[in-house]
Amino acid sequence: MSTVEWNAYDRGEVHNGGMTDIDTPVGVATTTTLALKEWGAVVHALLDGRQTVLLRKGGIRERRFDVSRDRFVLFPTVAHAHAERVRAGQDDVLTAGAADVDEEHATFVVRAGVELVDVIATSDPAGLADLTDLHIWKPEHIDERLAFRPKHPLQVLVVRAFTLPQLVTLARVPEYGGCSSWVDLPVDWNGEGRATYDITHLRGVADRVRGALVG
Repeated sequence: MSTVEWNAYDRGEVHNGGMTDIDTPVGVATTTTLALKEWGAVVHALLDGRQTVLLRKGGIRERRFDVSRDRFVLFPTVAHAHAERVRAGQDDVLTAGAADVDEEHATFVVRAGVELVDVIATSDPAGLADLTDLHIWKPEHIDERLAFRPKHPLQVLVVRAFTLPQLVTLARVPEYGGCSSWVDLPVDWNGEGRATYDITHLRGVADRVRGALVG
């Protein structure tokens, strides 16, 4: 897969119907919240507790992946290649993630926010192999992520996921496209909602990740 193709499917720019302009988002807020583009399947895996980490390197137009906020919502993306890159037994989150992205009407559902617990940079495949139970991806996909822009370390984000008090449906407008990890969305979220795990559990996850990747 080429660099351009990698960034396209990772950020949801490769999908069935292409991007369609819609003038008026559904359920817009008067304020904006920073959003990270993430696979729809991963969003649901975070919310049901089977995933507690995100792995990022940034888009081809980003010099590196930076996290400027410790709280943000998740912008769900869908691509056919996602199904090939998750382990067996994840059909339910793939289906749920796909349902959050309406290709025909060019809308998507924002249902999750996360708070950052820790960020650990790594280029260690062996250490990452010890953390398989913290995410849904296949080992081959982790290797792909490590190989992409090899001079840049992979950023492992330990996050606390929240189900938003209300789902927000937004139009997928051109401003949200491109190879950028972050966008501002008209969603008002200040950390409310049901947390998947308590912070004590996730601090333990962060300690485990650091032990595996830093030593």
